[in-house]
Amino acid sequence: MVKNRRNFLIKALSLGLGISLGSTLTKASKNKSLKTLPSLKGRKILFTWGGWPGHEPEVFAKYFTAWLKEEGASVQVFNSTEPYADKGLMNSTDLVLQSITMDEIPKEHAKGLLAAIREDGTGMAGWHGGMCDSFRAHTEYQFMTGGQFAAHPGNVTDYSVKIMNRNDEITAGLKDFKMTSEQYYMHVDPNVKVLATTIFSDDHASWINEATMPVVWKKMYGKGRVFYSSLGHNLEHITSVPAALEIAKRGVQWASASKYEKVEKWLTPVYKY
Repeated sequence: MVKNRRNFLIKALSLGLGISLGSTLTKASKNKSLKTLPSLKGRKILFTWGGWPGHEPEVFAKYFTAWLKEEGASVQVFNSTEPYADKGLMNSTDLVLQSITMDEIPKEHAKGLLAAIREDGTGMAGWHGGMCDSFRAHTEYQFMTGGQFAAHPGNVTDYSVKIMNRNDEITAGLKDFKMTSEQYYMHVDPNVKVLATTIFSDDHASWINEATMPVVWKKMYGKGRVFYSSLGHNLEHITSVPAALEIAKRGVQWASASKYEKVEKWLTPVYKY
């Protein structure tokens, strides 16, 4: 954990953003009540990519595969959802990372993926349209992810991200930050654990002015841990913002331990009688 944070601080400093962010991370590292993120060493990870090329699925696959291997994980990469139907492969997989946008998924592929997460405790992690705009016609898949893309008013625009939970291991020590990317307006499960949000203006759609929208969340789907971040229209959009990249990497670490740590139970309904 110390090594990971030291490396992150060095990267942040190299981008000229490390002074305030680094001091916050230092304070967070001294907080003994925070959980240590799981190691990726020895984890068996399946990375699937495809669909709309505008989200750079292959570029994301290459970047994150290199990082995962540096962390000691074993990674298999496929340009399709076909591996989801391979029960032997799915049984041996600790985490599924997916970057597939606006595609279709065969019934048997979806069945295999959802069963692995729900029943076997395989973790799932992803970002932007690669996870929450993958299969628009498959509602059970969306039930698993906890959200579905609806619109990105203004396309690539400037917006702010607010950290809502500073005690969670995925966002601990991070400050609010700015993004220049697609600001996702989404349909979201009210029971996800929201870690970061954004607020919309009326610049592009008057009826959503001041609407608060979850940006980063985690949840359970049966026995499986599920992590999602809407940040990341293309790779440069998140690698240029240290906090956005750190959130993605921490989310992967958290979800990778799905089979090895106790099922996390939380339920915080937005609407109560």
